[in-house]
Amino acid sequence: MRATALALLLVIAMAPLTSFADQPASPSPSPGAALPIVAPVVVTATRVLESSQELPVSVDRVDHAQIAAGRLEVNLSESLVEVPGVVAEERQNYAQDLQMSVRGFGARSNFGLSGVRLFADGIPGTMPDGQGQFSHFDIGSADRMEILRGPFSSLYGNSSGGVIAIFTADGTPGLESEADASVGSYGTERYALQAGGDTGQTNYLLSGSHFATSGFRDHSAAERDIINSKVRIELSDGASVTFVANALEMPDAEDPLGLTRAQLTADPTQAGTEAILYNTRKSLNQEQAGVIYARALDAATELNVTTYLGARHTTQYQAILESVELRPTSPGGVVELAREYGGVDAHATRRGDLAGGPYELTIGASYDLLDEGRRGYLNFADGDVGVEGGLRRDLLNRAYDVDEYLEADWDPTPAWHTMAGLRNSLVEISSNDHLAVPGTLAETGVSYAAADPVAGLSYRLAQRLNLYAAYGRGFETPTLNNLAYRSTDGSIPGLNLGLRPARSDNYELGIKASGDAWRGSLATFYVSTHDELAVESSSGGRSVYENIDRTDRRGIELAMEVQPATDIDVRLAYTYLRAVVDDPYLTCETLPCHPVVIAAGNRLPAVPANSLYAGLRWSNLPHGLVLTAEAIGRASVYVDDRNSDAADGYWVSNVSAALEQRGADWRVTETARVDNVFARNYVGSVIVNDSNGRFFEPEPGRTAYLTVRVNYR
Repeated sequence: MRATALALLLVIAMAPLTSFADQPASPSPSPGAALPIVAPVVVTATRVLESSQELPVSVDRVDHAQIAAGRLEVNLSESLVEVPGVVAEERQNYAQDLQMSVRGFGARSNFGLSGVRLFADGIPGTMPDGQGQFSHFDIGSADRMEILRGPFSSLYGNSSGGVIAIFTADGTPGLESEADASVGSYGTERYALQAGGDTGQTNYLLSGSHFATSGFRDHSAAERDIINSKVRIELSDGASVTFVANALEMPDAEDPLGLTRAQLTADPTQAGTEAILYNTRKSLNQEQAGVIYARALDAATELNVTTYLGARHTTQYQAILESVELRPTSPGGVVELAREYGGVDAHATRRGDLAGGPYELTIGASYDLLDEGRRGYLNFADGDVGVEGGLRRDLLNRAYDVDEYLEADWDPTPAWHTMAGLRNSLVEISSNDHLAVPGTLAETGVSYAAADPVAGLSYRLAQRLNLYAAYGRGFETPTLNNLAYRSTDGSIPGLNLGLRPARSDNYELGIKASGDAWRGSLATFYVSTHDELAVESSSGGRSVYENIDRTDRRGIELAMEVQPATDIDVRLAYTYLRAVVDDPYLTCETLPCHPVVIAAGNRLPAVPANSLYAGLRWSNLPHGLVLTAEAIGRASVYVDDRNSDAADGYWVSNVSAALEQRGADWRVTETARVDNVFARNYVGSVIVNDSNGRFFEPEPGRTAYLTVRVNYR
């Protein structure tokens, strides 16, 4: 499968590339261009184009102009900071994924992102077991991101918190090309090329980028290369076929590990204990390709079929002591994952009239498959450490899901908009241990099933004022990483089949309003979750999970955009979130296991109670100058389920300035950016429930970057 994916990727990359999007692409933004007066946001979060003003859901759209506004376009966290309800932290560690959560879901995840569904051009970045990664997408080629939160996210599968979807831009009429070069603090470099166009029948876009950094902390250097392409061909029968492909290579990204409280106080730039000795690092290669076919079956019915396949290979070296690895049941200190995955989604949408009001009905089904070869090796050999040694673990894991879903929209009157849906999910996970001890169970498996309903109602109280209410039931299965161990010493082999899926009841009330030069939304929500996962015990590179009886999340999200003049844009995003354990539960602090009661009312780790973003963009200043300023605030976060320690809250300020020169068919833009202007010392993210107390991941002080962008068409 991996060879097939690579071959398809190369074919697409060498063809006259075309691109696909759900609506016409926005041209590359000009930093000095006058901003439009605020208009309703059109989104595809409900699988069809609709105005977000009318929908009974919390959904935000981040356009390319926001993504590229003085930013490096390296990490999703750069632009997701503008979205309420979302916490995305760049760890200063490219051997680990971003720490990202939506309404507190996904915050505990130390491997990828769970609890939130990820999509790139309609192709899942989330595997059937519920774990996702997004490192393979070239952010610089994105037209927009859409972030759906709350009840209706359950219509997209195995998740409870939300959906993050990213879309590659279309090519513009004719031919357009762009080149970027960025340099900055700590040896940071990014170079990118992009070309696209539209011939009428064929639309195409190809992009590639190279990123490298020496790292703010010791032993944190990394580099990453990404290619992304999208091709859309209009067929003679009115149908279209779209080819999407991307590839990622990240060799030997160094892992500085987390710091203990004492290490953080002494020197936040140092690497964690044993990181340098064992040369902790991660290598990653991924190729992915997909095909989307869309056509109108008749005047009222549309069909959309998406199929995809890919391969992802990861090797990670951990800092586990030789004395621990030499235990007979140790899986070693080197993890090698070879993943092959693929799937298909097909849905039809019919539009018509019911009792005098328009309706849209979508019915569909999806199938996703993951085969994972998981091997473990010693991280020492022949007297050297940090090298691959003998084989200690050899598993073949498989996960697949089969889902059917139904979604209906109906406007019984011009003032009322109703939505309802149902998704039936079946997830099966199995593992075959090729090194099983004779007499033990070599193959184990488990299946999970749920039928989750959602419903929402929106009422237009005035022309630009909507009230809404929504309810949905969520379903989140344990991932392969959650199931991997039954004991920290390896004395109990096999998957942790006793874990149950988390099930949530999600309630939301909200208001959306807009004027000629402003737009705002306010949502309040309550989520009650049973059987959420938490760490029972952790030691020697192994974490054993258990189910919490009940957790509660309640909060408020506020988003505002104001344009007092066509050259001034002000944005505000605020989140209050109280995420707590509602019932006490037991966990193990050390081995042998000594249960410790986690008190009711304990906060969920890595979830700030308050988050604030405020941004100002001022264009059309003398000499074409564009200024951007932003302030970001986070409350303190706990580092573990016991709330034994916390990272302090923080405020940081960032500024950027851009100048532009234009010719008849070219444009050159220079941008200077300074992050953390006041050089504050703070911890941006934490490693939740780290067994060695290495919880803290500090951020750098003041940093500066310079970007030059050349656009030609």
